[in-house]
Amino acid sequence: MEIVYTQKAAKQFRDLPRQIQERIAGKMIFFSEQSDPLKFAKRLVDPKEGEYRFRIGDWRVIFDVTDDKIFVLKIAKRDKIYD
Repeated sequence: MEIVYTQKAAKQFRDLPRQIQERIAGKMIFFSEQSDPLKFAKRLVDPKEGEYRFRIGDWRVIFDVTDDKIFVLKIAKRDKIYD
């Protein structure tokens, strides 16, 4: 699957420390290479911004899936992601 970042998500990603960027990027590549990346995701109960989330340590990646693309909508720490 192809990974597509929205402008908001790309800015949030760029603002992270380099070590966190590398960790998130590595995991996103891992997820995108899987035959069913949604088996690693959790469906959100109240999808205000996206339908699914990946957990990467203390960080959350909110995203939607369309056809063969993962659209990353938001990246934030777990205590701030749902605000």
